[in-house]
Amino acid sequence: MTHAEPRDARRASRPRRRGRAVAAAVVAGATALVLTGCGLQPATSFAPAAGPGSIARIKGLPSGAHITVTSKNFTEQLVLGKIAVLAAKAAGFDVTDETNVPGSVPARQLMTTHGADLTYEYTGTAWLTYMGHKAGIPDKTKQWTAVRDEDARNGLTWLQPAPMNNTYAFAVRNEAVSKLGNITTLSQIAALPVSERTFCVESEFNSRADGFKPMLEKYGLQLGGAGKAGVPSGNVSILDTGTVYTATDRGKCNFGEVFTTDGRIKSLGLTVLKDDRGFFPAYNVAPVLDSTTLREYPQLRGIYDRISPKLTDAVLQELNKQVDVEGREPADVAFDWMVREGFITKG
Repeated sequence: MTHAEPRDARRASRPRRRGRAVAAAVVAGATALVLTGCGLQPATSFAPAAGPGSIARIKGLPSGAHITVTSKNFTEQLVLGKIAVLAAKAAGFDVTDETNVPGSVPARQLMTTHGADLTYEYTGTAWLTYMGHKAGIPDKTKQWTAVRDEDARNGLTWLQPAPMNNTYAFAVRNEAVSKLGNITTLSQIAALPVSERTFCVESEFNSRADGFKPMLEKYGLQLGGAGKAGVPSGNVSILDTGTVYTATDRGKCNFGEVFTTDGRIKSLGLTVLKDDRGFFPAYNVAPVLDSTTLREYPQLRGIYDRISPKLTDAVLQELNKQVDVEGREPADVAFDWMVREGFITKG
């Protein structure tokens, strides 16, 4: 985490951004609260030295060309933030690394007040949390288009989304897949005996208006029901978020609520079921740029549009696992992946 944003090092011809000081104060205040309340230590802005690969220095880029990259402070956002930093450095920019901002609201404010130039954001988060809509849009393209169009009024440009969709899902332990009739989709749960319809969910998802009960109804099941379409209350275990994965893996339930890019899916050997009736909102990630920055450096679009197609659920599960399970630094994980993909070379 950083306590305040460094002095603007942009080209002198670029107008100074009035929102920068406000946004920096918001981030500094939030950082102080997190550090005081949780005992965390500030993160550094470290990123390994990178040389050009398929991302090369932009021709004619002026000396001192500068952008600021921000991200939230959970694992996936840290990895994506470092990917963004490394790509910008390989393209020749001086980069202010403002990743690891404590919380969605301060990170969002850095973008809307034009205190930062670039972030990776989720379509569903923007639509539901930032823009205040009551329901998400399950169709990935429609959700991205709606967010793109609305955020344009805030001076922000959404580039093409990645395939990765960090949304809610249900997963089953691999060894139980065949036992449950080679299950692959949520709609197949209704065909199982009532005794096999066992679920592990976190308390928030269990109580959400768009959570567990309406999801079951979408798939022809009734929470608390005793008939053929029922899911008895005794079949549902309400657990802390961190224990749902291990409980599912150990067989406490057949179906555990997960997030689709969580590294524990891979490390524990879980299989994510397809949401074949499209209940869950889309949470595809996409690069979001300050529109003024993009007009000044239009080459940024091509750089990040080249990276996005590689960011799949499976890739993020692996990268997240390396941080959360293996204990690696997000910057190192991002660097190694960028090198393997040929985007950059070792500096």
